[in-house]
Amino acid sequence: MNVTPPHDGRPDLSVVIVNWNTVGLLREALASVLGGLGALRAEVFVVDNGSTDGSADMVRREFPAAILIANADNRGFAPANNQALALARGRHVLLFNSDALALGDVLERTVRYLDAHPEVGAMGCRVLNTDRTVQLTCFRDPTLVNLTLMASGAHRLAWPRFLGRPQYRGWDRRDERDVDVVTGCYLAVRGEVLAQVGPLDDAFFLYGEETDWCLRIRRAGWAVRMAPVGEIVHHGSASAWRCNHRRDLMLTSGIVRWHRKHRGVVSAAAAYAILFLFNATRAAFWSVRALFSRDARVKRRRDHFAGVVAGYGAAWPRLAEVRS
Repeated sequence: MNVTPPHDGRPDLSVVIVNWNTVGLLREALASVLGGLGALRAEVFVVDNGSTDGSADMVRREFPAAILIANADNRGFAPANNQALALARGRHVLLFNSDALALGDVLERTVRYLDAHPEVGAMGCRVLNTDRTVQLTCFRDPTLVNLTLMASGAHRLAWPRFLGRPQYRGWDRRDERDVDVVTGCYLAVRGEVLAQVGPLDDAFFLYGEETDWCLRIRRAGWAVRMAPVGEIVHHGSASAWRCNHRRDLMLTSGIVRWHRKHRGVVSAAAAYAILFLFNATRAAFWSVRALFSRDARVKRRRDHFAGVVAGYGAAWPRLAEVRS
């Protein structure tokens, strides 16, 4: 481990990992990060959001080099990251999910890439699923057109290629490309960009925060890029699955909040309506199917979408929380 102690010079990289009840995966994530730093001078933050599975104690016991911030409750992804970003001293910062694994020298190559490309404000790398297939982790802004393509399922069609634009489908992520959004499972940001643009918007509790951040970075004149600097594995939704239908409500709220903040109330209302139609039609489909099926999975899908529709009013962001 080559972790920079507090009294040393400025680190090359500040890694921030937010955790909520993923103790086993967090252990693997930290081992991969600390084992993959190579020659980098780094500091590694773990922000634990009130876990009840012993995550904080595990970090204290097994990874004393990590800087632990133990919250009493779940403050959300953006606010928790911001706690560490306020303390980070690195020339670059990296958001790294607790259910991810750094492979090879991806951390070193990320820092080298940022150092060699001063026009890049934020970047990501190629991300793999647990089975090592490519995970579609970068995407376009959730405009009404892109949102409609996603909600209708048209984005999954292979032809015409335009339909796959929301997720840059058809691209294997092996070459570099400027994109709209890099997801927060592996999002590296230049330190001077953090100082210029500011941290994540705390109003995004979960989902939408990196979409907002990347847009602000691009508007400040920086490139947001996917680059072939190596790979990570991202198991995906290790914490979010516990939220049941509330996960979809938070996702909807994040998208609507993004529209309200950057495109106005009319655009936000349209996004809200598109996503309601998406959930209502699926609730109806699974409800009808459940009438003729004893499959527990069908009933779970029915209950899931029924829960989203029943709680949908909570997905509209309160105006006092939407920052311009």
